[in-house]
Amino acid sequence: MRPLRYSINVTLDGCCDHRAIPADEDVHRHAAENLNQADALLFGRVTYEMMEAAWRTTAPPGARPEWMEPFAQTINAAKKYVVSSTLEQVDWNAELVRGDLGKAVQQLKREQGKGLLVGGVKLPLALTELGLIDEYEFVVHPRLAGHGPMLFAGLSKHVDLKLVSRLEFGSGAVAMRYEPRR
Repeated sequence: MRPLRYSINVTLDGCCDHRAIPADEDVHRHAAENLNQADALLFGRVTYEMMEAAWRTTAPPGARPEWMEPFAQTINAAKKYVVSSTLEQVDWNAELVRGDLGKAVQQLKREQGKGLLVGGVKLPLALTELGLIDEYEFVVHPRLAGHGPMLFAGLSKHVDLKLVSRLEFGSGAVAMRYEPRR
């Protein structure tokens, strides 16, 4: 059974709006390593469309820093599953996931492999409510945003976590990995 891992960049005040978090070479390298530890990505429609718009096309020379290219290449090649009831079709190495979310994700987890990686805000909330996330990673950036989407807004019950690793970056960001206490 492959684990479902959640990873998100967040400011100290809990904002997870990507526009509020500065791009950083070490964090991008870490994100590419996370992608390489998964067989597939699991996105909701909003995250899928945002990531596709940002990373699908090859950037013209000088449009983005060279250190972003490994992440761009890795995410472009990755298999993707998209949970959406509104999209009619997807491409970019993607497949639609429809129907009962819990059953669909449990089926994906039952497949052999290294794991699944989920990002975003709304889908991870739903997966947390269903108890399907096996590992949470919060890359906390030393910034106060004061606005934007907040993590797990509306969560119906507490989820107790156990810290399993921590990694500090030169920028002051800290990646903390947690597993649910069962």
